[in-house]
Amino acid sequence: MTQTLHIIGGGMAGSEAAWQAARAGLRVVIHEMRPQVGTFAHRTGDFAEMVCSNSFRSDDDEQNAVGLLHWEMREAGGLLMEMADRHRLPAGGALAVDRDAFSAGVTERLRKHPLIETQPGEISELPQDGHWIIATGPLTSGSLADAIRAETGTQALAFFDAIAPIVYSETIDMDVAWEQSRYDKGETEAEQRAYINCPMDRDQYEAFIDALLAADKTEFHEGETAGYFDGCLPIEVMAERGRETLRHGPMKPRGLTNAHDPDTKPYAVVQLRRDNALGTLYNIVGFQTKMRYGAQAEVFRMIPGLQDAKFARLGGIHRNTFLNSPTLLDDQMRLKSRPNVRFAGQITGVEGYVESAAMGLLAGRLAVAEMTGRPLPMVPSTTATGALVTHITGGAEAKTFQPMNVNFGLFPPVEGLKGGRKGREARYKAYTDRAKADWRAWLGATALDAA
Repeated sequence: MTQTLHIIGGGMAGSEAAWQAARAGLRVVIHEMRPQVGTFAHRTGDFAEMVCSNSFRSDDDEQNAVGLLHWEMREAGGLLMEMADRHRLPAGGALAVDRDAFSAGVTERLRKHPLIETQPGEISELPQDGHWIIATGPLTSGSLADAIRAETGTQALAFFDAIAPIVYSETIDMDVAWEQSRYDKGETEAEQRAYINCPMDRDQYEAFIDALLAADKTEFHEGETAGYFDGCLPIEVMAERGRETLRHGPMKPRGLTNAHDPDTKPYAVVQLRRDNALGTLYNIVGFQTKMRYGAQAEVFRMIPGLQDAKFARLGGIHRNTFLNSPTLLDDQMRLKSRPNVRFAGQITGVEGYVESAAMGLLAGRLAVAEMTGRPLPMVPSTTATGALVTHITGGAEAKTFQPMNVNFGLFPPVEGLKGGRKGREARYKAYTDRAKADWRAWLGATALDAA
């Protein structure tokens, strides 16, 4: 096959799109600007580098929409799920990975594939011809973003993402903290002890909130008026919404018993999750922040158990651009004004590692179908992948379009099932059963693997 698929961006979506296309026999060129052109958040030039977190969230494919998305990607031979499973870390019911080993594994597989070529350097203009997928993610370069704005005639929409800090585990005081997953969730002892918990009494919590509110913070530059994505709010922003917000969010004490003082219920709990296979690094769960570096160390050392903490990485904040996809993209994820260009990943208005990878998987398969002249039926909207792509390419209201995680609210209802909390377990199981059957049927009708 002489045609070549060009992919701009080697993140989650670009890596998965490249893998799917190469499996089908297409020649692929990945254009990745790192490490020649760096970003605020990335540290390496590896593919699929995890920036904000090391978690793919819930792995429950019967009761959780993102867990279902995991299942669909595994069924489709997804490279990222294969690498996530290979480099998995204990995380209760979640799928967390050793982020460096995961990225290195993805990079090795892609670089060794005989049909995949890597061309380093920045692409700053929209391609005029050929077959392209733009999967540049939340940190699309300024020049390419300008080219997209010029082509679409609209201002790029944007919001802000924040990054949580990482602590060296040897500096956590385990005479104060203890290991336990919430509600002891997990089938093995390692899973049931996957998190480190730091307890606070009421006075400690109130002092911590006061310090958060008073801390020196990074301010937006002039003209940066975008809001935050609600799933990645800085803890200071949550605290500004009410003093109890954190205690009912990432610091909720429910499902946890202090191993050092089991008769005293903590008023609040800060959790840390393992960040690498060695167990030498832990990230503070839900503690995205825009505090300046000096303030972060001072405030976070107020947490019992972290009074002597040393940080492998402090938190930060970065701008995240995305398209108004319902207006600009067709149902094949192509730019309407330039159909030789597809978009995939977070730039399309999905949010999260898994969602981004899933849109890369689909974009890669759509490109293969178009380039080989094999029509591809629409992915059913009853599946997690189909629900996402339907949402971003027409299901959402263009005027109010915002980044979206996968959730069961995007799925067509199952007839005959009652709504409300009491019927939720049966309803979610019906969603996932239907999705699995429809996804398998779609994959069977769209087998794209090379002979």
